[in-house]
Amino acid sequence: MDEQLATKTKTTPKDVFLHLLMIGTLYTSAISFIALLFQYINRFIPDPLQYYEQYGINQSIRWSLAALVIVFPVFLWIARHLEKDFAAHMEKQQLAIRRWLLNLTLFIAAITIIVDLITLIYNYLGGELTTRFLLKILVVLAVAVGIFTYYIWELRREASGRSAKMRNLGNIIMAIVALVAIGGFIIAGSPRSERLRRFDQQRVSDLQSIQYQIVDYWQRKQQLPDSIDILRNDLAGYIPPQDPERQQPYTYRKKGDLAFELCAAFTLPSDAMDAKYSQAVPRPVGPFGEQMGEAWEHGAGEKCFERTIDPQLYPPYNQQAVPPKF
Repeated sequence: MDEQLATKTKTTPKDVFLHLLMIGTLYTSAISFIALLFQYINRFIPDPLQYYEQYGINQSIRWSLAALVIVFPVFLWIARHLEKDFAAHMEKQQLAIRRWLLNLTLFIAAITIIVDLITLIYNYLGGELTTRFLLKILVVLAVAVGIFTYYIWELRREASGRSAKMRNLGNIIMAIVALVAIGGFIIAGSPRSERLRRFDQQRVSDLQSIQYQIVDYWQRKQQLPDSIDILRNDLAGYIPPQDPERQQPYTYRKKGDLAFELCAAFTLPSDAMDAKYSQAVPRPVGPFGEQMGEAWEHGAGEKCFERTIDPQLYPPYNQQAVPPKF
């Protein structure tokens, strides 16, 4: 009977488009969901050996969250539309394109699970924290079980429609995805707070640039500049930056022959990924001997950074040893 129905039913371009789009949105939703949970694990259970990892977590969360909140509702809409179409045309459940794509989904899900598990075990053998490893394994297996359970049922179900058990499973999955997405908005922050944070990051970058120019000026002339404006060099193309939001110069003060301070007004406290993380994870050392991030930590409001040039670390250029010529 099923074969007769499949023979009588003609696959239209609309059917092909909808089934391909549903499968594509399913893959994207599952990958985004897993990536989002992985970033939550990385953030709340930081690994001291993966300190660079923390600096890209918010960006990864935003990418995964953006994909999830757009693609997952599209997947739900297509799935509901096809469900109504199946109720009106029961023979469409036996379309070849549908059965091929369902089986392909199971195949790709299996391959994805295998690759993810291999990667996770590789990282575990490389010394990743056991708790992080176990949680990521649980995430992958939970998503895999959900996809397998639903689509094996799709392949075997009768034309009568969904059972109450499968409807409940679908509602649970939607609730979990919604909670995970809400958590992403809370962690990543609002668009306004993110913009303010980026302004503060630019201020730190500007102060680092000015500091480099001041040190370079001292090495060339053995004296500190009287003002930031003196650092302007049209020939080299350097123009001292200003506050990107307020369009005002940064504050610079000479504190002695070798000491100076740079000040800026910040909107938010430093991107302290977590006080717990800041204390637990060692920071890489920068090119000037400072611990990256720590030398530029700040609260909300005006913050002045005091610096003292060490002539042994930054000797004047005319006193530096010249390598012999061959």
